[in-house]
Amino acid sequence: MTTPVRPLLDWSPEAVVFDCDGTLMDSERHWQEARRRAFRSFGFKAPPGFAEQAKGVHYADCGRLMAEAVRKPELTADLTAALLDHFLSLVADDPVTMPGAVELVRLLSGRLPLAVASNCPLEVVEESLARAGLRERFQHVVVPSGAPRETDGPEGAPVAGAVRPKPWPDVYAEAVRLCGVRPGRALAVEDSLTGVESARRAGLRVLGVGPRPGDGDGGGADLWVTSLDDPELLAWARTRVVGPDPDPGRGQGPV
Repeated sequence: MTTPVRPLLDWSPEAVVFDCDGTLMDSERHWQEARRRAFRSFGFKAPPGFAEQAKGVHYADCGRLMAEAVRKPELTADLTAALLDHFLSLVADDPVTMPGAVELVRLLSGRLPLAVASNCPLEVVEESLARAGLRERFQHVVVPSGAPRETDGPEGAPVAGAVRPKPWPDVYAEAVRLCGVRPGRALAVEDSLTGVESARRAGLRVLGVGPRPGDGDGGGADLWVTSLDDPELLAWARTRVVGPDPDPGRGQGPV
């Protein structure tokens, strides 16, 4: 895909697709704790650097990576199940939004289609968004339709009707299809290199958010901001995004 030369904030998308974990919801810390608890329940500790390796990865793939990290491939299914159980418990008790997430979604809501494309199980995404008061703002939520298969390579064709997890492009491709826009007219909002790769491969432009990855270039994101409460980003949402303001008079104070 050829990246347009115009700066991202001089452009108006026709749809916005958000990642959930680490982008809308402050749940990456729950995944880290869930991994720690899952490792510990089998008598292991996470190896150095594992948190970054696992960021944005589908939980089934993460369970496999955990088993490989401790050289116990026979524990893949058990570690995966323990990981998901611990995460569900943690997020149910403490669903917290990322800084600026509620304000940005509110500013965009009603002006253009909004969707969520996540590697998490559907019930996790739906419950997290509902408890944060955000679910009604999104027309569509897309998650993988099943666990990835070891025979699926990055460029491999999916099973008919299947939606593969990031870094495959499927969740973003399906989200923009449901939104009724061309991929090049949609914006993805992501916090992980895995997600950025998925969105780019689906043909979307990408806003990266959070700590900039170690490679320094944002993994191909068009723009990288520290958080969603970035003043320029919120000003863009107020002034550049197409459609009427669904809630005039709000969001005019300090950000």
